[in-house]
Amino acid sequence: MPRLCHVLSSVLLSASLLGLAGCNGAATDHQPVEPARVRTAQATVGPAAPSIRTNGLLANKDEIRLSFKVGGVLRHLSVNEGDRVRKGQQLAEIEQAEIGAQVEQATQVYEKARRDVERGERLYQDKVISLEQLQDLRTRFAMDQAALNSARFNRRYATIVAPYDGVVLRRMAEERELVQAGNPILVLGAKDRGFVVRAGLADRQIVQVKPGDAAKIRFDALPGQVLTGKITEVSGAAAVGSGMFGIEVSLDPAGLPLKSGMVAKLTVIPAAAKAGERVYVPISAIVEGNGRTARVFVLDGKHVRQRAVQVDFIEGEAVALQAGLKAGEQVITDGAQYLEDGEEVVLAEPVASRAPLAARP
Repeated sequence: MPRLCHVLSSVLLSASLLGLAGCNGAATDHQPVEPARVRTAQATVGPAAPSIRTNGLLANKDEIRLSFKVGGVLRHLSVNEGDRVRKGQQLAEIEQAEIGAQVEQATQVYEKARRDVERGERLYQDKVISLEQLQDLRTRFAMDQAALNSARFNRRYATIVAPYDGVVLRRMAEERELVQAGNPILVLGAKDRGFVVRAGLADRQIVQVKPGDAAKIRFDALPGQVLTGKITEVSGAAAVGSGMFGIEVSLDPAGLPLKSGMVAKLTVIPAAAKAGERVYVPISAIVEGNGRTARVFVLDGKHVRQRAVQVDFIEGEAVALQAGLKAGEQVITDGAQYLEDGEEVVLAEPVASRAPLAARP
């Protein structure tokens, strides 16, 4: 009998434990689900057209190639690349022996022709020669005078003189070299005319820009520095080799150590971008897309609402929308891929207002 009571007690105890386990399991199944934690960004307003990005080269606004009018042996070259020069400073000279001999020869011929005309005037007065003969002497004198002027002009350009204050950008010959007439010896950049960035655009881009359009310029050599500029020249024809259309962007050097030849990163803001506005959202807010149609989740109190939007273009890390969203609305960025329409959410951080890349200065 005592043994039977012990067995019954054990059975009742086991049943009680099973019942408690069942109650605990039921309680676990009915625990509330924690809302999804998400991050948001504010839809902002930006330009109605995408900016144009390209690379270019920095150059002095005025660069002049200096050369000799006549050929000869380079006698003296007094400057090196990077040297600063002043207007009127002599920079290079060729050997003067040959050009000097040419000037002397032209001088002697001119003097003889002058004496012949003087003698002819007297003979004509004495009726020894005809008017036609006198006129021939005068013509010969004029020709010899022109030859002397030409020889003197060539001698004057047998030296290279700085036409303005500037800096030597390139030295393209060495002393004692035989140089040809017109071949560049030095490239000089004007000191006070500033810098420009020269770049090339494709045909679909060149039709969007015009002189006066704003641009932002960055240099890898000067991290963190953003210079402002504007387009001053737009090519009317494509380059034969590349098929690209050239543009020239003037910029304010702002006291920076700029050097001709530095690689620049250009962001051109075409006039079409100022003609209207678009609503921008981060690209991470786009859940899925099909052609121009995409979906985003918009924060509505504690819940999210799925919204169809029309995509216009992608600008860096932002998407410009034609329709479907208003500026100021909060869209889900982090966590948007796992949401359902109407789902309750909680913010992982306070709502932040971020300007899209296209709208940032």
